[in-house]
Amino acid sequence: MSTPFPFTAVVGMDDLRLALVLNAVSPAVGGVLVRGEKGTAKSTAVRALSALLPELSVVPGCRFSCDPAAPDPGCPDGPHEPGPGAARAARVVELPVGASEDRLVGALDIERALSEGVKAFEPGLLADAHRGVLYVDEVNLLHDHLIDVLLDAAAMGASYVEREGVSVRHAARFLLVGTMNPEEGELRPQLLDRFGLTVEVVASREPETRVEVVRRRLAYDDDPAAFTARWAGEETALRERIATARALLPEVRLGDAALLQIAATCAAFEVDGMRADIVMARTATALAAWAGRADVLAEDVRQAALLALPHRRRRNPFDAPGLDEEKLDDTLEEYQGDDDPEPEGPDDGPDGGGGGGGGLPPQRGPEDSPAPEAPGTPDGPSSDDVPDSTGTERSEAQPQPQQRAGGAGAGEQSAVGATEPFRTKALSVPGLGEGAAGRRSRARTEHGRTTGSRRPEGALTKLHLTATVQAAAPHQRARGRVGAGLVVRKDDLRQATREGREGNLVLFVVDASGSMAARQRMSAVKGAVLSLLLDAYQRRDKVGLITFRGKEAEVALPPTSSVDAAAARLESLPTGGRTPLAAGLLKAHDVLRVERMRDPARRPLLLVVTDGRATGGPDPVALAARAARLHAAQGTASVVVDCESGPVRLGLAGALARDLDGMAITLDELRADRLAGLVRDVQQAGDERRGRAA
Repeated sequence: MSTPFPFTAVVGMDDLRLALVLNAVSPAVGGVLVRGEKGTAKSTAVRALSALLPELSVVPGCRFSCDPAAPDPGCPDGPHEPGPGAARAARVVELPVGASEDRLVGALDIERALSEGVKAFEPGLLADAHRGVLYVDEVNLLHDHLIDVLLDAAAMGASYVEREGVSVRHAARFLLVGTMNPEEGELRPQLLDRFGLTVEVVASREPETRVEVVRRRLAYDDDPAAFTARWAGEETALRERIATARALLPEVRLGDAALLQIAATCAAFEVDGMRADIVMARTATALAAWAGRADVLAEDVRQAALLALPHRRRRNPFDAPGLDEEKLDDTLEEYQGDDDPEPEGPDDGPDGGGGGGGGLPPQRGPEDSPAPEAPGTPDGPSSDDVPDSTGTERSEAQPQPQQRAGGAGAGEQSAVGATEPFRTKALSVPGLGEGAAGRRSRARTEHGRTTGSRRPEGALTKLHLTATVQAAAPHQRARGRVGAGLVVRKDDLRQATREGREGNLVLFVVDASGSMAARQRMSAVKGAVLSLLLDAYQRRDKVGLITFRGKEAEVALPPTSSVDAAAARLESLPTGGRTPLAAGLLKAHDVLRVERMRDPARRPLLLVVTDGRATGGPDPVALAARAARLHAAQGTASVVVDCESGPVRLGLAGALARDLDGMAITLDELRADRLAGLVRDVQQAGDERRGRAA
């Protein structure tokens, strides 16, 4: 077993370390979501937490980690007789992104269940994580069906396995910790709300700090055991402080004044539901215990808000998480109670490095040489210096309008804002796919309605009971059946085939030429694309963005799961110049060719947003038609969003849709509330045209 990197040896990242420690002090806080760019030691810090968690007392031999003082009455390994417990270290259980549902919740031995009537259950990761930490790296890439299981377990504190009349239930109360890179997509709102706290992590831009990070990492890689031994004293001190704070936690008083500030803050930031209020209250209490105080102060409430609210105030996936700290301070001051206790010492206030409840021990090396000073003070993030948890520094997520000279041609206009997004019509890819689970097009999936059965290829995951019984029934006499049990053999088992929905690759090809440059018109076009992006987010699609203007087309965003990144690129898109429609379609053809090799199962949906005009070069209209027929020959599902406006219409977008063998839809028709019954899939439009041609 590898030696984890010492928690106290992590350089900087005060917000992350504080959030993890608060969860160690009070597991009721509800876990932490760590958002940050790649290569910022998010996973290293989370895995290092395991060495700081207090030991657990468990029932000897229980696979579900029952507490001997209060064993689970429904434990599959129970009932448990009273007796002394066995001590073991708390677990940090990792859930791989590609795990199966059976690996997460556990698996039943279906053959024994049918033939012997016994519940032969093999526990999964939820059982392993009970009373510990369930860690999901790249949690935003987790499949929807696993997210549904996590949501159920987190809400009920138990895991249920129901399959073909066989039922197993066991306790599953765990601390949920996830890490993610926002560039690869956002989380579903339901799962986002299940994380108690959130922090933003960015790499330091200070050379001295980066040097120390590299120095410590190289020393650890050279000799992990020796490096860990050098930090043993700091690890022990931190572990003892966590134990002290845990012991003090029940005595911390959360007064009415602090409760009023918590409620007023949640109301001021318009967070949904009441979970934010509860998490803030628990976090503020843990902060006070961590600082060694018996009363919750206003700075505890402030720090709790900075950790618990940023991810809960988002209204759509394009909003960057964060809080307006000036508004937060005004709210706390307005509801400041007269009975709020004064800080007890210089280290408890915002100027003493308490950050509303203290912080972490000074980062001194084993040789007592001072490490480079991290953002904030050595004792933790100051309440006036919490840069990452607010998300306000993510300026790249809100690009400013800009002028671009490359190939734009004359008459270039700067970027204009988009109109308000709206709910769009359902667009889907024809046929039956086998791509990643999602919510757009029909596909063969592990989840959905049962449509038939087949012999299993590999491990059986979804039993088709009727087909299995039918396969076993003719052989009962030959197998010497006696009694009521059905004699079932492995080759009798049948896998259920199911039909659900898949996510697709939605590739936008957006006309940014001079013909689209009227500011009001381009705002409407951007609003429509933004609406389609929002729809893609909800349907769990990958998205890509190609724009064409001037003399060429460019890939503004390669295919990615980060829909908000596409929205940011769209917002900064200027217009002007000629209309190289053929270049846009050819660029899309190249992108789709590469993506088919990377992920053959994910089917594409091409969305061309244009008025259909083509200019520049010899015979640009014919060239665009030939480029469109390349997509038709590949069988790419295509939709042309017709942006032509005015009393005189040329119908060029409709002609382009025919060359693509797709369908054309106007901006007005795109709205779900404008024209009932337009939910057509792309294949139907092509079939109708082919039928008329025949």
